[in-house]
Amino acid sequence: MEEELKCPVCGSLFREPIILPCSHNVCLPCARTIAVQTPDGEQHLPPPLLHSRGSGLPTSSAAAAPPPDQEAAVGRAFGGGGSSATGGCPGGGAGGVGDHADKLSLYSETDSGYGSYTPSLKSPNGVRVLPMVPAPPGSSAAAARGAACSSLSSCSSSSITCPQCHRSASLDHRGLRGFQRNRLLEAIVQRYQQGRGVGQGASAVPEMAICQLCDRTPPEPAAKLCEQCDVLYCAACQLKCHPSRGPFAKHRLVQPPGPLGPAETRCASPSATQGAPSGGGSYKSPGGAGVGSSGGSSARKFPTCPEHEMENYSMYCVNCRTPVCYLCLEEGRHGNHDVKPLGAMWKQHKAQLSQALNGVSDKAKEAKEFLVQLKNILQQIQENGLDYEACLVAQCDALVDALTRQKAKLLTKVTKEREHKLKMVWDQINHCTMKLRQSTGLMEYCLEVIKENDPSGFLQISDALIKRVQVSQEQWVKGALEPKVSAEFDLTLDSEPLLQAIHQLDFIQMKLPPIPLLQLEKCCTRNNSVTLAWRMPPFTHSPVDGYILELDDGNGGQFREVYVGKETLCTIDGLHFNSTYNARVKAFNSSGVGPYSKTVVLQTSDVAWFTFDPNSGHRDIILSNDNQTATCSSYDDRVVLGTAAFSKGVHYWELHVDRYDNHPDPAFGVARASVVKDMMLGKDDKAWAMYVDNNRSWFMHCNSHTNRTEGGVCKGAIVGVLLDLNKHTLTFFINGQQQGPTAFSHVDGVFMPALSLNRNVQVTLHTGLEVPTNLGRPKLSGN
Repeated sequence: MEEELKCPVCGSLFREPIILPCSHNVCLPCARTIAVQTPDGEQHLPPPLLHSRGSGLPTSSAAAAPPPDQEAAVGRAFGGGGSSATGGCPGGGAGGVGDHADKLSLYSETDSGYGSYTPSLKSPNGVRVLPMVPAPPGSSAAAARGAACSSLSSCSSSSITCPQCHRSASLDHRGLRGFQRNRLLEAIVQRYQQGRGVGQGASAVPEMAICQLCDRTPPEPAAKLCEQCDVLYCAACQLKCHPSRGPFAKHRLVQPPGPLGPAETRCASPSATQGAPSGGGSYKSPGGAGVGSSGGSSARKFPTCPEHEMENYSMYCVNCRTPVCYLCLEEGRHGNHDVKPLGAMWKQHKAQLSQALNGVSDKAKEAKEFLVQLKNILQQIQENGLDYEACLVAQCDALVDALTRQKAKLLTKVTKEREHKLKMVWDQINHCTMKLRQSTGLMEYCLEVIKENDPSGFLQISDALIKRVQVSQEQWVKGALEPKVSAEFDLTLDSEPLLQAIHQLDFIQMKLPPIPLLQLEKCCTRNNSVTLAWRMPPFTHSPVDGYILELDDGNGGQFREVYVGKETLCTIDGLHFNSTYNARVKAFNSSGVGPYSKTVVLQTSDVAWFTFDPNSGHRDIILSNDNQTATCSSYDDRVVLGTAAFSKGVHYWELHVDRYDNHPDPAFGVARASVVKDMMLGKDDKAWAMYVDNNRSWFMHCNSHTNRTEGGVCKGAIVGVLLDLNKHTLTFFINGQQQGPTAFSHVDGVFMPALSLNRNVQVTLHTGLEVPTNLGRPKLSGN
């Protein structure tokens, strides 16, 4: 509960809380720091002065546009002195401003006691507040602040912004005293402090209010608070800046909030301005506390009306939602308002609060159960996490072991290849060395033979030596002096696929997707179309690649797939009218197909509602009246189809002849979707029709004219079409009487309403009709 008892500005327990128009509460001292003053005369000041206010910059630098944070800091707030160097010292820090400096000093932060928001200072809840900075020594703040405060009601408008909902409220001539004190919250805070003090053995002492005009550091404790100026004064500053004469004679000085907290009383009287800071009298506050100046914790009395301080609250204004006294009803602005007894409204609001608390209590119970569930989930997550970690370590260790074994095999292959190459090279070295030794010995021997001077002896062995030298030369054939093996290894390890696989190594979903949940509030039918919507259960971690929607045939037959995809909303068109369909859905992913959802039952419309289809009609057909009226100015016949298709059931619709001149012959009937659109309906094998003029009618299919019947149409006539797909027949009616016998039998398949027009005939379609039971007997056909 402590959070409910803390001020949103200072973050401490409420001290003298007031109720803002938005129903939020704030401490009265904190309200002084966040209330904003906007002088009316500011708009008449020169632009350089407007830019230099509160910025601490000389006039020469103030001509430049200030940054947004400086523009936002121009607003004034009740509280401590500002940090501007331009106020209070005409000619100092703003050279060249002349007489405007005196006008500006009236509204400056230093002189008036109002300061700009300081972006760097924030309360524990992030609300910008004013620092309590004393005025610089030697400035004119002490002399001018009081005068500025007295003129605020005439030269400025005040407002306060709620630190919680950020809604602004304007202050009237009473200032913050115009807001009601929350005595109930004040009493609860006091009881809470007392209970906490008993529990802890001692209670914290609230901070002492300090003077807002002191030149001393630190400032002196405040002795008086002016309720009109909303400024705290010490004894010295009060005598110097707020004397009890002149415009200040009618101001009310009260004792500031002291260390005793909300229970401390205020002393105020016209004579208190000349007395000591702590008077011995008593004062009955607007709330009606009436406690002595000793500040004891006396019993809380009934609050009184702030406008009529001697009267207790007795009624409740329903329009203003505030308690009022009987004088407010007789003399005040509540005279014409709806009022009720205070006790009755008290009981009624208590009952409403109790009822609301019951709902909150139920939600709190559910929240506690939910927290237990979340804690169980936390424990399961811890356990499952450890299991998964162990499994992951085991799998990775197995991969490392397999890689180590494969590494040993590959190293063995490399060793064998190296030894083979070394053996080949050593064999070639030994062979080449032996041949070189033989060739070198033969060369040296031949050179010695050549040195001999014995011709006969030389000739004896020359032939043999020449032959040996030639044989030795032939031993060094081509390729004999080339290495048989290369120093490079022909083995290449292709590790890229394995590295890529390692980089792509990730968890795959091993579980099937859960059961989808059908959203019954979004499932609906329209005509012969059904729309189904579904979603996955909350906290579903299994990925879903898509969904499979299945629908039966409307007669309880086998289910068939009608949609496969990732969407969770699907509309199926072209179903049978007056039929009951069962639908179900399941999800799938890479692991397989999940279980089916619950089956939902959908009923299509009993009768068909449709219009002419602008997409299927001939371009000469002109549609109007939301595609329910058709006409054609062409001399040739043009065909237009309806938006519905029938394959089952009994269906009836009518066409009203709106215009009929010069005896044309329109045709009415049914057709396939691929019917020819530029000739009379029934001339091809895709249409079954009755064409009629002003005297007689014929049935036509495949350009075959049959059953001529007397009786035609005129303006205002109604042509009815009855398609019975249960009996597979097609029948026509004119003005409620059957025209001829049953026009066509053995009608089977899918049919769409069709019509062919020419020569400015205009008809209007009427659908959604029940099958009539009182139709007249058929007329006899002529042939």
